[in-house]
Amino acid sequence: MSASAAAPASAADTAALAGKAAQAAKAGNAEEAARLWAAVLEQDPNHPQALLFLAARAVGRGDAAGARRMLERAVAAKPDDPMLWLNLAGTCAAARDAEGEWAALDRALALQPRWYVPLLRRGMLLERMGRPRDAARAFDAALAVAPPGDAVAPHDRAALQHAAQAVARDRTEKEAFLRARIDAARRAVPDGEARRFDECLDILTGKAKVYVQEPVQFHYPRLPAIPFLERSGFPWLDAVEAATGDIRRELMAVLAEDQEKLVPYIDYPDSVPLDQWRELNHSARWSAFHLLKNGLPVPENAARCPKTMAALAGAPGPDVPGRTPVAMFSLLKPRTRIPPHTGVANTRLVVHLPLIVPPGCGFRVGNEVRQWEVGKAWVFDDTIEHEAWNDSDELRVILIFDIWHPMLSEAERTLVRSLMQGIDAYEGVAAGMEL
Repeated sequence: MSASAAAPASAADTAALAGKAAQAAKAGNAEEAARLWAAVLEQDPNHPQALLFLAARAVGRGDAAGARRMLERAVAAKPDDPMLWLNLAGTCAAARDAEGEWAALDRALALQPRWYVPLLRRGMLLERMGRPRDAARAFDAALAVAPPGDAVAPHDRAALQHAAQAVARDRTEKEAFLRARIDAARRAVPDGEARRFDECLDILTGKAKVYVQEPVQFHYPRLPAIPFLERSGFPWLDAVEAATGDIRRELMAVLAEDQEKLVPYIDYPDSVPLDQWRELNHSARWSAFHLLKNGLPVPENAARCPKTMAALAGAPGPDVPGRTPVAMFSLLKPRTRIPPHTGVANTRLVVHLPLIVPPGCGFRVGNEVRQWEVGKAWVFDDTIEHEAWNDSDELRVILIFDIWHPMLSEAERTLVRSLMQGIDAYEGVAAGMEL
């Protein structure tokens, strides 16, 4: 070797030079970074990071073909880097090489399947290929895995907004197509028999979501998630409804004479996480007059309402000492909303008997919204997300109580009762079921 010949650069020398180039790029000194990355390429012609940076510079100069050649060298040198494949897809798009772009995006997604950026790019490619329905599926997948809005890079926000619009448009077109396709079959079925089917179609087309049982404390397997149960399954409710007049008169007496017995419905210590209950905690805007609490009568209140207690005696209350049954008048003041929430155990159901219902009140369980009618009871599963509102200028009052889930056998009820008492014994407290 000639004495004047330069010794080959070592891997350490190249790494040091690459570090300087990266620092220059981070500092915003693009020209110096480009010079240093070019020097890195002289030492290592297939250095992926150098090729990526210089390819971006080439794109900026309008040299998409040169950028593509560099990125092809980069992915050959480092085929497990999804960012390199994504950038190669971009140069293919600039060259209108749909096949090459698809292949590069496919490799990027094979390496990182839940990366929303190549999913967005795939959707845009499918749009350019005249396949809007396939594009909508790609966009939907991207939206499902994209981070929250503030965490999305600014240059991706417009693309995500475009994706959301494309998905919404596709759902509208899909719904119209499906409704036309099934129109004859659907018209042949009475509305009452097609409620589940209609909800299925709404979920399929994105107009509704899937709600499941989400008990806060106790989940019993294989009980169906039915928001409102069929009234015909609870014939004993006839007697409760027939007593509405007597129950309402006892309520009115309470409102006139026993206001001090009303307590906040939500009454958590300030030291616990309040989440959606912060606004209503310790608030008289949602209050209760307890008749049965934690499985026992509230003596003074129960004595005040003998006909209400007599009506409740015919209900199959879930008798778990220290927990249930529970029963109360629930009072919701004007312009008050109860936020979405779920109950504690799916082994029981909840009954509403409306007593005072001004216009502007409503109740939602899952996807189903109903309006109360005085004297007409319903039974619902409170472990499915539900909420209530009183948008009127008057008070709304409901008699609320709980019952055993009718699908539990007597043997299962005995076991559940024993298990819940065991939980309370272990924890050293009476849990107290909250509606």
